[in-house]
Amino acid sequence: MKSWIYSAILPLFAILPATRFFGVKRALLRCAGADIAAEVKLVSSVRVYLGGKLTIGKGSWIGHQTLIVGGKSDVTIGEEVDIAPRVLMATGHHEIATSGRKAAGPGYSLPVKIGDGCWIGANATILGGSTIGDASIVAANAMVKGDFPAKSLIGGCPARVIRSLA
Repeated sequence: MKSWIYSAILPLFAILPATRFFGVKRALLRCAGADIAAEVKLVSSVRVYLGGKLTIGKGSWIGHQTLIVGGKSDVTIGEEVDIAPRVLMATGHHEIATSGRKAAGPGYSLPVKIGDGCWIGANATILGGSTIGDASIVAANAMVKGDFPAKSLIGGCPARVIRSLA
């Protein structure tokens, strides 16, 4: 999958009503190589610039101005996931440079995995190398990096498990 393919497809989203024609949006992303299940609803302002594969499970909602961006790693969103507006999922990173004038060293990419039934709050950031367990909630404005168990309330910057939802 190449990010330029997504870039070529996504401008067509802009001409569609924000919360209608979900089938057309699913078909457009499938043309770009994404694995989009039935009943997925993507708002027209969603943007994907990803070198890896995007997979979204059945019945998930991807909210306004969500940005999925990064390197060659995959982003997997489970079934029945609710993603609020302005969520950022970024798979790309840099090593910290030890010499020279730049702080950012060589780039690399790590996957993002969101389990089934999760709810991701507005403005949350999910960094590459993160796995969010099934039926978890990520609080608004959280900065997520790492592995989190199922049925957790996750929040803060950096994010931590606030409490179990079991």
